[in-house]
Amino acid sequence: MSYTQESLEEWVPRTRVGRLVKEGKITSIEEIFEKNLKIMEPEIVDFLVPDLQHEVIDIMIVQKQTDAGEITRFKALVVMGNFNGLVGIGSGKARQLRFAIQKAIQDAKLKIIPVLRGCGSWECMCNTPHSIPFTVRGKSGSVEIILKPAPKGTGLVAGEVAKKVLKYAGIKDVWTLTKGHTRTTYNFAMATYDALRRLFYFTKPSDWARS
Repeated sequence: MSYTQESLEEWVPRTRVGRLVKEGKITSIEEIFEKNLKIMEPEIVDFLVPDLQHEVIDIMIVQKQTDAGEITRFKALVVMGNFNGLVGIGSGKARQLRFAIQKAIQDAKLKIIPVLRGCGSWECMCNTPHSIPFTVRGKSGSVEIILKPAPKGTGLVAGEVAKKVLKYAGIKDVWTLTKGHTRTTYNFAMATYDALRRLFYFTKPSDWARS
């Protein structure tokens, strides 16, 4: 679900961060990340980053056993990003596919994260943000993925699911190594997302002065 300018103007924030955004005291999503604040309203992301795009990467049919019998629902998995250092993955369930996708989009907005990009390849060293600055590992379920910096022109050497997540994050060149049942789309996507999230677990020398 996307919000129009009119609906955002009528938006009544329910959290402190939402009120700061609506009042103009927080003007960029980077401020939220720098202050380690939590995004609990999807409207915050719509307000600060209106150019986000999304793509449905998986749709499943799930069943739930109740006293009245089996209930069949759709489960959608969505990746969202701005192709420039922001990415999020969300899932949603509903009896109708349209509502499942809407829930997944809302969930992806709440899970949006910054992605640390750079050029950590000794074969390139161009100091432009086309790859990642160092090797990083991510895990979800049985799936484990290792992302390695690659020189310009390499492209995304990864499976199709990981490619979509990396593309929406704004990464153009990377090598990957995967283990586990990568046919499980959800775990494969979340392992890639986990690896990108872990890039901020480390600080670079350029961050020392700021710290």
